[in-house]
Amino acid sequence: MVAAVLAGLSLLSLLTCGYLAWGGRRGGAEEAPGNLLGEEPAAGAPRSQPHIIFILADDQGFRDVGYHGSEIRTPTLDKLAAEGVKLENYYVQPMCTPSRSQLITGKYQIHTGLQHSIIRPTQPNCLPLDNVTLPQKLKEVGYSTHMVGKWHLGFYRRECMPTQRGFDSFFGSLLGSGDYYTHFKCDSPGICGYDLYENDNAAWDHDNGIYSTQMYTQKVQQILASHNPRKPIFLYIAYQAVHSPLQAPGRYFEHYRSINNINRRRYAAMLACLDEAINNVTLALRKYGYYENSIIIYSSDNGGQPMAGGSNWPLRGSKGTYWEGGIRAVGFVHSPLLKNKGSVCKELVHITDWFPTLITLAEGQIDEDIQLDGYDVWETISEGRRSPRVDILHNIDPIYTKAKNGSWAAGYGIWNTAIQSAIRVNHWKLLTGNPGYSDWVPPQAFSNAGPNRWHNERVSWSAGKTVWLFNITADPYERVDLSARHPEVVKQLLRRLSQFNKTAVPVRYPPKDPRSNPKLNGGVWGPWFKEDEKKKKSDKSKGANKQKKSKNKKKAN
Repeated sequence: MVAAVLAGLSLLSLLTCGYLAWGGRRGGAEEAPGNLLGEEPAAGAPRSQPHIIFILADDQGFRDVGYHGSEIRTPTLDKLAAEGVKLENYYVQPMCTPSRSQLITGKYQIHTGLQHSIIRPTQPNCLPLDNVTLPQKLKEVGYSTHMVGKWHLGFYRRECMPTQRGFDSFFGSLLGSGDYYTHFKCDSPGICGYDLYENDNAAWDHDNGIYSTQMYTQKVQQILASHNPRKPIFLYIAYQAVHSPLQAPGRYFEHYRSINNINRRRYAAMLACLDEAINNVTLALRKYGYYENSIIIYSSDNGGQPMAGGSNWPLRGSKGTYWEGGIRAVGFVHSPLLKNKGSVCKELVHITDWFPTLITLAEGQIDEDIQLDGYDVWETISEGRRSPRVDILHNIDPIYTKAKNGSWAAGYGIWNTAIQSAIRVNHWKLLTGNPGYSDWVPPQAFSNAGPNRWHNERVSWSAGKTVWLFNITADPYERVDLSARHPEVVKQLLRRLSQFNKTAVPVRYPPKDPRSNPKLNGGVWGPWFKEDEKKKKSDKSKGANKQKKSKNKKKAN
């Protein structure tokens, strides 16, 4: 009864005011040296531009943080979040590349051509070069920009590398995953290579068998120690953890030997190490004089993968799906500059919002011709004001496997429901096509030694269903489908999908290129597309032809 009343109220709000804003797009590791617990050294009067530290975890489940009730201990994350602002209506994308591309451009996937899946290591693909990036905009206003960790936005050309996209320095991996100790990655049998870079070159000198979470933290400490805290810095720390393969140093298993499920136990150890790493990053910020003028943002890039130890309970679905478990993320902001410290933000926030928010905080300018999908949400987070965001296009993927029973008729002639798509407008969320794995995976599903789906909660629906509607405010766990009860709302959201789709650019998802094989590149994953050489060859051939023509003319004379 309560759900029905809430659904009715949200329907009224949608039809009376929600669409007024639908006018289209808008313009653990090793500790740092020294006494980290001491007082922060005097560094002179801080500049008005804040230091920005963006920490992106990989595949952390919604439940997998202490303050969401996890059995995994995360004292650092709990403390930072409790003293900052917890983002409890915060959305990302369901996979690695999409979230990272939207963070760094402020644009939905449909506006960069990265609507489908992720960028594969062997694909001649990367974040389109005509997109201005967040570090490029911050450099314009005097920031030093450094990236440590996982890139996963393409590397087939040198122009796609992090140092060519706005970062002064880069230390990390180019691919989506790899061994935490050896930094090797096999994309398929026989297609294997090394994946650890410093700037534009393979970092063989750093290959000392150090666990990547600890190694990345050491690099962050070095950057902070060598930079002048009176000058603004943007530090993007994209940890590999807790993405598979499930590996962690032995000492982090100490508190989790009681977890029978081996994947969950390894995952817990990895998260414990990550929590310690973030503690050491925070201590380094204090030690070297950055903390008082800093903004620390923490976010997961997508939901957890239960088969790899992650938990999104009580949300539905997992990584790679458009159910809440795939796209609703752990996130918070910690900063002495916040006005409402120790609060919870339940306003709608999306990962695209960081682009305009951080550029504005940095006193930068957003060009009028950059059509962003993100909003400046700093006042929403810091002061508790209403969010300027009323909707989120979770995605439209025109080449994902079509739902067999989807049709234009099922979409009231407005939308082909065979297409995978998802959209949120105010309280309402609509999904079409094949949204992906849809179980609820409770904590007891991890009670056995191996993967066990017998404990999972499943829902059955009539064959051929390709449209779902939920009131996410009243039903955040997506248990009550309201599509049959509210066809007018379904139609409104389908129209909104259609409007978004008119602004979409073609999908970029090329076939693999055999030249990408690391065996052809010294055993290293790296740029392989030599466009300049092709130009030189063509220029040489043109020059040779000209010389032949001139010689022939002389002979004729």
